[in-house]
Amino acid sequence: MHLRYFIGIILGLQIVLGCKDPKAISNLDQGCENSEQITYAKGFCLAKQNDYTLLKILNPSTGQIKQQIALVPEGVANPEGFSFDDVIKVPIKSIVTTSTTHIPPLELLDRATALSGFPNLDYISSSLTRARIDAGLVQELGQNEALNIEVLVSLKPDVLMTFSIDETQKGLEKVKQAGIPLIYNGDWTEQHPMGKAEWIKVFGALFGIEAKADSIFQSIEKEYLDLKSRAKQSSGQPTVISGALYKDIWYAPKGDSWAAKFIEDANGLYLWKDTAGTGSLQWNIEEILQYTQKAQLWIGPGQFTSYDQMARSSPTYTQFKPFRDKKVYTFSSTKGPTGGLLYYELASMRPDWVLSDLIHILHPGLLAQDYEPKFFTPLAP
Repeated sequence: MHLRYFIGIILGLQIVLGCKDPKAISNLDQGCENSEQITYAKGFCLAKQNDYTLLKILNPSTGQIKQQIALVPEGVANPEGFSFDDVIKVPIKSIVTTSTTHIPPLELLDRATALSGFPNLDYISSSLTRARIDAGLVQELGQNEALNIEVLVSLKPDVLMTFSIDETQKGLEKVKQAGIPLIYNGDWTEQHPMGKAEWIKVFGALFGIEAKADSIFQSIEKEYLDLKSRAKQSSGQPTVISGALYKDIWYAPKGDSWAAKFIEDANGLYLWKDTAGTGSLQWNIEEILQYTQKAQLWIGPGQFTSYDQMARSSPTYTQFKPFRDKKVYTFSSTKGPTGGLLYYELASMRPDWVLSDLIHILHPGLLAQDYEPKFFTPLAP
């Protein structure tokens, strides 16, 4: 699923929800009225009820409610008269997650020890969680498309958090039958960088440490906004392109995408900022060649890590000014010990780090002289 963060492609995913009793007395389906303040995220809200918290998972584009989950404190009776997709007793003690973007919130909240299972452990780069993996404390669950449901159920986690629950994952019905609640985490569908990071509040609610989650988020937000303000002080606004060819079609983030927002906040001029939409633009080679001399910088050339690699892949790349000027920057070179890309794991939770990298590239000297990039580095020769 990680390529979605680079090219902004959003796939339509069908959430498998628990059946609701149509006769149940419920006023829950009214959106997010009376919810706790969510500043940027569009994919969830948290609403305090009398003695529990209502977590609503939403379609970020339409606001349509996809899941309604009651987070009920231990020792408190489950609410009656309403129909929920799941009821979860909080604070939870164990969790299985399916995306590397779920790892940083656990670690920031000091709840890394709650992770008991994950699909394809090699994708995880964090040294803290890798130590737990090496110690046999986190179970391998296979591939996201074909989770080892038997192992998952045997772990008896309090929650399975997944980035997609679709019709190809028939085994997830067994998870529900085993009494394990499912939560759809749509952080990757958020289009504002801070919206992705705000999902830490969902983790905070699950572990009963909402104040800590809010504090961490506010700290990241402050740093992001301070960096954005500093970037605006720069006199120049470098022109930027992104993307790469795949089977003679150029894919790059559209103008309303997460990636485009980062370039804007770093005070860069993304040449395709006026392309409407949050997905990826798709141009043939003839269409893309008009931009060969118009950009000063190239941010995010797909999976490439060297100029030689790009040139061998397609001579088209060599016609671009940033290629000839050696002004191409990639996150694909920054990897964890088992090959996982740090950007795919950390970028959604640390948009301030992404923004600082881009400011360092777009406006050399604006940050500290000894600044060390977190994700983006120049291509190798």
